Amino acid sequence: MQSSLFTAAFVTALVLSFVTRLWLASRQMRHVAAHRQQVPPAFAGKVTLEVHQKAADYTLAHARFGLLGAALGAAVLLGWTLLGGLDALNGMLLDALLAQWGAMAYQLALVAGFVLIGALLELPLDWYGAFRIEQRFGFNRMTLKLWVLDLLKGAAVGALIGLPLAALMLWIMAASGGLWWLWAWFAWVGFNLVLLLLYPTVIAPLFNKFEPLADETLKARVQALMQRCGFAAKGLFVMDGSRRSAHANAYFTGLGSAKRVVFFDTLLQRLSPAEVEAVLAHELGHFRHRHVLKRMVGIFALSLVGLAVLGWLAGNAAFYTGLGVQPDLAAPNDALALLLFMLALPVFSYFIAPLMAQLSRRQEFEADAYACQQASGSDLAGALLKLHEDNAATLTPDPLYVRFYYSHPPASERLAALPPPVVPALEPAPAP
Repeated sequence: MQSSLFTAAFVTALVLSFVTRLWLASRQMRHVAAHRQQVPPAFAGKVTLEVHQKAADYTLAHARFGLLGAALGAAVLLGWTLLGGLDALNGMLLDALLAQWGAMAYQLALVAGFVLIGALLELPLDWYGAFRIEQRFGFNRMTLKLWVLDLLKGAAVGALIGLPLAALMLWIMAASGGLWWLWAWFAWVGFNLVLLLLYPTVIAPLFNKFEPLADETLKARVQALMQRCGFAAKGLFVMDGSRRSAHANAYFTGLGSAKRVVFFDTLLQRLSPAEVEAVLAHELGHFRHRHVLKRMVGIFALSLVGLAVLGWLAGNAAFYTGLGVQPDLAAPNDALALLLFMLALPVFSYFIAPLMAQLSRRQEFEADAYACQQASGSDLAGALLKLHEDNAATLTPDPLYVRFYYSHPPASERLAALPPPVVPALEPAPAP
């Protein structure tokens, strides 16, 4: 009886999330297509019709691709669960490894096999996104060789980091009794904090080159801004983002004294020094309002709740059988519990996406307001317009789609909220 309840809850959540995803995507596509032929009045004279239509076409292409990805994702999820994929993989590895190599080797092999198969299933979508959609709109700058190298390096880094973490979690689950989930949470938090320290100097350089900011004028301007804002960083760096994409960005990375300011080289090529300063002031606004800390605390709190729920589910046989797995009661099932939880969680957590998106949009408005106190609102508006063009972000998204998904406010709302609401003319982008 309990097993059927788990099955019914899972299927209901999967169907509702999938139907909601389809409905929202269809709304977005209809709305963007309906406004494709005319630049919104607020942007008339600032954004060309050609730029506006490119953004609309790019949005529509991604929306259609997203629908295909959602359908394939739902099929793969059913394949792993109710159609017996995970059960078959578990049975094969259980017979081959448990008696000869022991419980830990068997469970790590199950986790690694699951991740490897999932990654292989996603490869065609990753390739199509990069070499068809991004290529068609002039954003992709990766060669096939670089794409393959990124995959291999990502797999190696994932194995070096992920397998020890999985081993630690599995050991805690086996050795810590009924409150294993609490000790596992402490380990998870500690792992993430260490990763934040190591990422800027150890992991990120494996994929990109980071050079110290060489423009002394811009460097002095940025340092003066950070001094005004009471912010200290370990260095200012330029990343070779143009090797992979024409998209532009800037970000902070690291934790504590290891924080770095990173500019994409494409950003520095596109924006004026004053606009770069305004973008950086926006990022500093997130730190001033403690958005980064609040997000970390929120993520850690949600992970604690999730692990507590998993602690209850892992001891309930109906959780396994209700999701298509027949556990061997004579074998350890901790890895099975982790994988089933990872598979089922997204279909239930999908419905809290609007709350998270709303919080993120509110924080973006706060960071914009802070940026206008520390830099020029007109320069921030100019930078936002250029970044919207460079990223082909549509100016006419569906309002409900925005409320459900957008982590950043759409351009019309964001620019209208800037004090003063100045929207400068948009200069044409340089040829790639």
